[in-house]
Amino acid sequence: MREIHSLEEFDAQVAQHGTLDDVVIQGIDLCGRTDEIVAASCSGTTFLGAALTDVALRHVHEVGAVVFPRFNDLPFDPYRPCLYGQRELLQGWVPGDTSGSHSFEEALDTRIYRWAARYPRGAHLPVVHALARRLHDHAVDDALRDHLCQRPGVVAIMGGHGLTRTDPNYRTITELGWSLTNNGYHVATGGGPGAMEAANLGAWLSTHPESAIELALHQLSTAVDFADTDRYLTAGLEVCETFTDGGESLAVPTWFYGHEPTNQFATHVAKYFANSIREDGLLAIAGHGVVFAPGSAGTVQEIFQDATQNHYGVFGAVSPMVLLGRDYWNQTLPAEQLLRELAGNRLYAGMIATADSADEALRWISDHPPQPVES
Repeated sequence: MREIHSLEEFDAQVAQHGTLDDVVIQGIDLCGRTDEIVAASCSGTTFLGAALTDVALRHVHEVGAVVFPRFNDLPFDPYRPCLYGQRELLQGWVPGDTSGSHSFEEALDTRIYRWAARYPRGAHLPVVHALARRLHDHAVDDALRDHLCQRPGVVAIMGGHGLTRTDPNYRTITELGWSLTNNGYHVATGGGPGAMEAANLGAWLSTHPESAIELALHQLSTAVDFADTDRYLTAGLEVCETFTDGGESLAVPTWFYGHEPTNQFATHVAKYFANSIREDGLLAIAGHGVVFAPGSAGTVQEIFQDATQNHYGVFGAVSPMVLLGRDYWNQTLPAEQLLRELAGNRLYAGMIATADSADEALRWISDHPPQPVES
């Protein structure tokens, strides 16, 4: 089905085809196009949050089109046509305002989280709010597919959100993000702080010499974690302003962990309400592999969720899995042995590696492209 996101696209559809059959019209004001709508066939047409006059609304209902409602008093657009842009979710925040009308508490990201958090997990969610969330996440899914059509070589980097900016692993992950991007891969992360921020930072710095990493880490060392959110975000903003025109990368965060600020270095952000959709989707799009940096329960879950996808060839191919930090994944949390026992002699057993450096991880990813699963 063709999707229409602007009046220009609507007018072009009518002019070229004279029909709106099997078209999805998303989030635009059509009150000035009543005559065109009434004159056109609308068989199988879907209107998502489009503004319609009473005359147009009666017509499309009579011919069997589907009309989804416009929502009032939401801090987000459930029909947004694109991913969130870099720092878009920080709109409303002004550095240094820690308690006023421009503090992080009034940023778009936080306002959406407050809206979502009104109903505790497990509480009954009003159907209208549930519908708004599902439509939003569907729109993000749709925008993410469009984004990835032009960026097929996705490598995901997963890891703990508690990793500080001065931890040696943070530097290693930054170097990996830099190297992967400069070797033509599209870096994707969970979009949060810690290991995820480091990977997106490396991708952002990829348009600059590798020596930029040292200066950026020095700037970030003034706020090593997000305990003081304003200082943390201010340090990140300074890096972006020092190193402009950075490289692309993707973040896939969730308002399930909405108390964490979405990191500032990803250029494209697919933020979801449903954490389960987000986690499964992030692993699914990483067709060229996943690197697992040190983390805790969430990262361990992601390792075996990715292993499950490889184990059963869910997406028709298996892709490399790199455990970054040999001692960590063999001593602290000995996941490697269990992972290899699980893989046995299956195809993905030969795609599993451990690494201690960015160069090792990059080399394994480069030398082990995704392998098709025999049907």
